[in-house]
Amino acid sequence: MRDRPLRIVPAGCRHCIDWRDDRGQVAGIEALPFGVLIFVVGALLVTNAWSVIDAKLAMAAASREAVRAYVEAPDVATAGAAAQRTAEEAVVAHGRNPAAMRLVVHHEGDAPYRRCVRVTATARYEVPALSLPWIGGYGHAFEVVASHSEIIDPYRAGLPAEGGC
Repeated sequence: MRDRPLRIVPAGCRHCIDWRDDRGQVAGIEALPFGVLIFVVGALLVTNAWSVIDAKLAMAAASREAVRAYVEAPDVATAGAAAQRTAEEAVVAHGRNPAAMRLVVHHEGDAPYRRCVRVTATARYEVPALSLPWIGGYGHAFEVVASHSEIIDPYRAGLPAEGGC
């Protein structure tokens, strides 16, 4: 005797599908965990890539604002503090941690603070290898670096005029 129910097919129909029959069913339920895993890993990679891009934008703004504050300061004593303060404000405005940023201001040729000296500010920021929302980041995989340079105003009053532009 047959263990399957009798198949009812209209007369003259050789290729009709019997929807009650499971012959020809393709397995694939085991592929779902792999698809979910690939989706999760892909989402984490995209999130981390965006985190690096966002940190690069923040460091570009921080270095630009720092060098601008440095060259506009009245003297060398206040220039470094003004550069650090404005760089930290720019980092905070981008939603980043200012304590993780390192700022270095360098004069071209190690010249003193005077007119026509090119000043370069370099901001560095450590981006975690894995960033998870509400949890934080793990590891230090990337160091984002941005630099910006400007010349101290050649027509500025109160500074030595030893440098030639």
